[in-house]
Amino acid sequence: MENYIKYYDLVLLDALVIDPSQSLNGRFDIAIRDGKIAAISQQLKTYKSKLKFAAGNYLICPGFIDLHVHVYEWKTNFGVPADDVGINAGVTTIVDQGSSSPFTFSEFKSDIVEKSQTDVRSFLLVNHAATQTIGNIVSGLENPEKIDRETLIKVAQANPEIVRGFKVHADSGSISRWGMGVLKLAREVGDRTNLPLYVHTGELFPVDETNRPNPEKVVENALSYMKAGDILGHCYSCQPDGLMGNRTQVPEWLFAAIERGILLDLGHGLKFSFETARRMIAQGVLPHTISSDAHGNFKQMHDDSTLNYSLCGGISKLLALGLNLADAIAAVTINPSRVLKAEAELGTLKVGSIADITILKLVEGDWLFVDALEQPLKAKHKLIPIGVIRSGELIQPNCRLLRDLVAIA
Repeated sequence: MENYIKYYDLVLLDALVIDPSQSLNGRFDIAIRDGKIAAISQQLKTYKSKLKFAAGNYLICPGFIDLHVHVYEWKTNFGVPADDVGINAGVTTIVDQGSSSPFTFSEFKSDIVEKSQTDVRSFLLVNHAATQTIGNIVSGLENPEKIDRETLIKVAQANPEIVRGFKVHADSGSISRWGMGVLKLAREVGDRTNLPLYVHTGELFPVDETNRPNPEKVVENALSYMKAGDILGHCYSCQPDGLMGNRTQVPEWLFAAIERGILLDLGHGLKFSFETARRMIAQGVLPHTISSDAHGNFKQMHDDSTLNYSLCGGISKLLALGLNLADAIAAVTINPSRVLKAEAELGTLKVGSIADITILKLVEGDWLFVDALEQPLKAKHKLIPIGVIRSGELIQPNCRLLRDLVAIA
């Protein structure tokens, strides 16, 4: 019988597994070898393992993917440490949304991607910014005349494992100065590289008040430059030029956009509104992906003291708003992995995939969250990460930036 013994590096025992990629929702043992998922079974038999982890009290999911973070420290005035919103927040893969441009990407790759334990990917900003601050929109951050399409395409094609799309803004500030010119050029770049666009929605940059666009038309007009697989960010924003704006009914053009394959991302950030979320969820509009938009203080370099939300916090809030747990897990695993075109390796516990795993504790109690408008939300559960496995290595997160979930001494 000795010849039939299987050898593993790590086994998670009796785990409550939710893996939407395989429609798994139940108790399983998970075996890891050489940084990959080696086996998943209701009960592993005839094996030896270097390390065993008793997972009976925890929820085990494919490694969480945060599709929207800002982690270009020092080069931007709002970047936060990649591992603090990655592995130390229960997240194994993060996607920096537009903090680096084609002219700063090489440094972003060497200083952030290659030095982080977290798997860091990128959606390149569609402009030529050498440095980026929230105020330099006036000097041309979104000026279409300063966009170098060929360089964007060249950088994306030279770094296919990292660059997985392009970030562009459809907000009243940039549109008041340059119309939809940037979106038009971004569409061309996306088509030529076969990569998606992530479109920011909601007022962000200073507006030229002499040319303020109709807030109810901003997103509708932006959609004419988007196609299936592109993403609208900040879907539950309270901004008047957001998806919902001040409406009580979801507009028909948004239903039509979803029908043709436009994806919605939570992009929690600073403008997440519980009331907007309630209205849209009640009308059947759910986020395809859940992301944090974790970033630092726009007014002071290298300051994350104002960051009071997280990916697991965002999930916890949406659960309190009525989102199904399995759907929420799909929105941070298999759904974003498909956006990245990495579903064979990420967002899944299929045998042969990378052994990236998020280990959670579902904590019951009487919890209170607040949104951007200081409106309260009572919750009976919150999800707190107590461990991650990154390429087969078991790590205990420090949860430093999970201020909405954990009180850190």
